[in-house]
Amino acid sequence: MNNTSPAPVSATEAPAPLKNAPSRPEPRPERTTGSRIGELLQRQGVLAVLLTVILIASFVYPTFATLDNARGVTVQASFLAVVALGMTLVIITGGIDLSVGSVFALGGVLAAWASQWGFFAALLVPLAVCGAIGLLNGLLIARANMAPFIVTLATLLAARGMLLAFTDEGATTYLVPKDSAFAELGQGSVWGFGYPILIALALFGAGGLLLQRTSFGQTLFAVGGSSDAATLMGLPVARTKILVYTLSGLLAGLAGALSAARLSSGVTIVGVGMELDAISAVVIGGTLLIGGAGSISGTLWGVLLLAVIQNLINQIGSLNSSYQSVVSGGFLIVVVVAQRYLARSRRST
Repeated sequence: MNNTSPAPVSATEAPAPLKNAPSRPEPRPERTTGSRIGELLQRQGVLAVLLTVILIASFVYPTFATLDNARGVTVQASFLAVVALGMTLVIITGGIDLSVGSVFALGGVLAAWASQWGFFAALLVPLAVCGAIGLLNGLLIARANMAPFIVTLATLLAARGMLLAFTDEGATTYLVPKDSAFAELGQGSVWGFGYPILIALALFGAGGLLLQRTSFGQTLFAVGGSSDAATLMGLPVARTKILVYTLSGLLAGLAGALSAARLSSGVTIVGVGMELDAISAVVIGGTLLIGGAGSISGTLWGVLLLAVIQNLINQIGSLNSSYQSVVSGGFLIVVVVAQRYLARSRRST
């Protein structure tokens, strides 16, 4: 019986390692403390500013920190909040909607005019017309590849022209019937807080879920980050843009209808410059104008900050409302500069 053991294999004869063997993934570099702080400031910095302003104003002006004043501020902010919600979705995709102020005013007049036929007519007519304007914006931008600035500027002028033609150059004012269900929608309240506030909060809650918990929301971020890359990924870029502009028109029309119900009439002079207020609130809330990043909650804090500033100007008494534009513009410049600095610092890390 042969008990010889096999000859040892030399080092030169040892089998080479498999070239296709899976290698261990390199550990992802940890984010630095500075990048984490920068991301937090971009997302929640406006909330810290809002709370600071409220705290200081409560000490300086005793009438500011009252429940009645809080109700008044939030009701006035609710209409801009609904408009800014649609603007947030548009800006996240890298677009802009300059028509929302005129669409808001047109929706209010149409709602007041249609309120004579009941609650549902007062809501459906402005939603149908304003949604059609938003759909037109989306089709021209997504299908005809036209610039959002030009398209929405054209529909801004068109919607304001429709408004003036419908009201005989503002000579005709349509009134909402007193004690109607539609008037109750704008003037009623629950625990002292008006229905417009509750509607705005419900819409923001739905918008937050849409943006963070659905594939549609993730598509918005992808389209805003790079439209070409989103197309290569097979995402429905054109359909997404059409939807967000349609939603923007619908929300602007709804806000106009709520305003008409609140005022019991369709006022033709409202909405002038509202598109700039909505853009300011969205950008102050941390949404990047170039698209690809933003949050619904940040827009809400931005709207409330603008409303609190306006209320503080009223509390002072010696200042007129034009100072709100000065302060809002200052906030906007600071936020945009801060966003550029934070984005540059994150890229460097």
